Amino acid sequence: MKQLTLNINDNKFRTFLEFVKTLDYVEVQETDNSYTELQNSLNQVKMMQEGQIKKQSANEFLNEP
Repeated sequence: MKQLTLNINDNKFRTFLEFVKTLDYVEVQETDNSYTELQNSLNQVKMMQEGQIKKQSANEFLNEP
């Protein structure tokens, strides 16, 4: 069996995952979301440091919907 790593936009991830689960020849192994979320957070910090995304104030963060 081959293994493939994909990077999917957050807003499309759930839809993509549900589609992949319908394929009888694909095995989906659930991962620990806390690790994935931590990795995503670290990537965002790196992007902020590099000026690729806008930094957010503490008030903006705390008042997000």
